[in-house]
Amino acid sequence: MNFYDLVNKRCSLRSYIKDKPVPEEVLLRILSAGQMAPSAKNLQPWTFKVVSSPEKLAEIYPCYPADWIQTAPHLLFVTGRRDEAWVRRHDAYNSIETDLTIAMDHLILAATWEGVATCWIAAFKPDLLRQALNLKENEVIFAFTPLGYASPEAKPFPKKRKGLNEIVEFL
Repeated sequence: MNFYDLVNKRCSLRSYIKDKPVPEEVLLRILSAGQMAPSAKNLQPWTFKVVSSPEKLAEIYPCYPADWIQTAPHLLFVTGRRDEAWVRRHDAYNSIETDLTIAMDHLILAATWEGVATCWIAAFKPDLLRQALNLKENEVIFAFTPLGYASPEAKPFPKKRKGLNEIVEFL
């Protein structure tokens, strides 16, 4: 599969095979892809948290209301430390959200390459999630994803994208 096929194949799936965990060597390859993501000034202000234990997963489930999340054998969280991210001196822009987003994108594309299904999730209860993950005061989280093998009934939604003529300007 070439890169463009990979980008087109990536989709959000909402049904996993609970009793088929992703092998550790596959998880490590996916995490290595996140490790290679660029960050502003190469500060890498992130931590990748993989949750697989039934006890910790049960703590996290109340943070996201949809039951399908409970079919995934793993949840992957990309957290970051705002105080360790690059700050633009001209207007105090902090790069943490951009850095974490790029890392998450690398992780999700690597998972797709490995045949592991994902679904980018940002609609969670932040206070409950902070508590369940024992985040420090300086840690933030913007998104997470389940990781697992898609169940046979998992069907991706058709991708609807605007045409290039609607989103590109050549200046």
